[in-house]
Amino acid sequence: MEATNSLLMVLGVAVLLASWVVLLIASWKEDYSWGLCTVLLPPLSYIYALFRLDKAGEAISLAVVGWILLFLAF
Repeated sequence: MEATNSLLMVLGVAVLLASWVVLLIASWKEDYSWGLCTVLLPPLSYIYALFRLDKAGEAISLAVVGWILLFLAF
């Protein structure tokens, strides 16, 4: 694996982790049960974020950037 691919992969994973943290904060502010669901079932929480773009739009945009970086790594 080249250095550029490794860098893109690490940045992509870091951005995805940051999007999960932003989603965690947004969901805890919304409701206790969604916050707990974000901790226990992160993929389900992104479905919640798609329906609540007004509150969790930043998390979705960060996740899209993270997936693009991961796609470019391969």
